[in-house]
Amino acid sequence: MHRMIIAQISDFHVSLPGSPADERYRTAYHLGAAVARINAMTPSPDVVLATGDLVEGGTEAEYARLGEILASLAMPVLPIAGNHDHRNHLRLAFPDHPHLPTDGDFLHYVVDDYPVRLIALDTVIPGESGGELCAQRLAWLDQRLDEDRERPTLLFMHHPPFATGLVKMDMMGLRDPEGFAAVVRRHPQIERIVAGHLHRPIVRRFAGTVASICPSTAHQIALDIGNGEKLATVMEPPGIALHVWLPNGGGLVSHIAYVDDFTATTIFDGRNWLPPIAADD
Repeated sequence: MHRMIIAQISDFHVSLPGSPADERYRTAYHLGAAVARINAMTPSPDVVLATGDLVEGGTEAEYARLGEILASLAMPVLPIAGNHDHRNHLRLAFPDHPHLPTDGDFLHYVVDDYPVRLIALDTVIPGESGGELCAQRLAWLDQRLDEDRERPTLLFMHHPPFATGLVKMDMMGLRDPEGFAAVVRRHPQIERIVAGHLHRPIVRRFAGTVASICPSTAHQIALDIGNGEKLATVMEPPGIALHVWLPNGGGLVSHIAYVDDFTATTIFDGRNWLPPIAADD
């Protein structure tokens, strides 16, 4: 089984010029920077997961602007909806997508094109900030997982299935995650569950596997553990999650790459260790 690199970006909140999200957080600009960062990666990711809140208000005009930015990605993008998204407008924004459902109540789908099987889960409750995986959605997931119990599998969704200590955000999390946990426990081929929504890099063991949250490509939620009265945003560096499948038993390893102008200093050139930089350099 070959190596596979999965890039995950989340919570773009793309809006229109002049809107509060565009002026305060420059969300479209930051998404463009994330796309450029992904395109410049060596080796190149095989696929990009876009884990919800793709736009701010769910309007067709916002999705049109989103499409213009994502069109420059050099690899396929797999989108799912978040609580800020509109399912039908999202469908219309990706008319030629080979996996995104063109009808039905939910935007679930499975991608079998890679060494790691990818399953998209729709956790949206229209009109609400929180999410759920109802009995119908869980039954669909259970059936898809039963189709191939041997291949390593990654589930991607918007709402994380666990509490984080960010109280206000946890109140807008996944409703009743116990049913989802029961399905996950029955399927040990699940290597990772990845989500967005929290605008921070967070990792937790969940139902016998590992669940992680990707930071936003723009603004982050301020790290304020246990404060139930306050919710703040902060312009910490935008981030991209990279989930790397290593063959020969290496498994799935996750990294966070920040989108900023950082300079790398070479300390080993492939053959030799280079001398350390002097303190006064």
